[in-house]
Amino acid sequence: MKRTFLFLLLAAAPAVLAPPRAIGQVNREAAPGPAQAAPYKYEVFAGLAYSRIRQVPVSFSGLVGGKISVARDWGKYFQLMGSADYYKVGTGHAGLSNPGDPSVYTFLVGPALHASLYENLSGVVFGEVGGEHTGGEHMTPSISFAGGFGGGLAYSLGRNWAVQLTGDRVAASFSLPNNTPQLANSTNRTWNVRGTFGVVYRF
Repeated sequence: MKRTFLFLLLAAAPAVLAPPRAIGQVNREAAPGPAQAAPYKYEVFAGLAYSRIRQVPVSFSGLVGGKISVARDWGKYFQLMGSADYYKVGTGHAGLSNPGDPSVYTFLVGPALHASLYENLSGVVFGEVGGEHTGGEHMTPSISFAGGFGGGLAYSLGRNWAVQLTGDRVAASFSLPNNTPQLANSTNRTWNVRGTFGVVYRF
């Protein structure tokens, strides 16, 4: 009995005499690592843009301009996007004696699905609805309902920055040139193919 008591006393002595710092040490391998950075919720895009201009058939075949958009992430794959475009510089059919002075702007909103494809490469598909205005050509109506769909690819340069290439196809309905009220200003639906390239900032 005395031997058992002496053995327990000797075994407990190092624990009693050890400093509190040594007792409080934690195995580093078992300790939790640093918290991961929170996923971003917003992304802003700005870039150059090109649009066909089928609603003015006797003018330029396309216009060059710019586009800005803002997207809000909801979950891992879903986004809600809003964009505005403006096109003014004519391209194609420059040999026409009178190509006119057309301009186009659009404002569109819609849902999008995006996902990582491979390493830094990601993809997005989206639908969009809103309005389109054709200026400089006395088009009717002044602003047409517009809508379409598109997609694109983005390459991440870091956590916050990426370059992005997108394309979409947007429909709108304007009257034909020189259409008069006597013809009821009947509209003609056109599909304009558009492309953009620019920079994305995520935060």
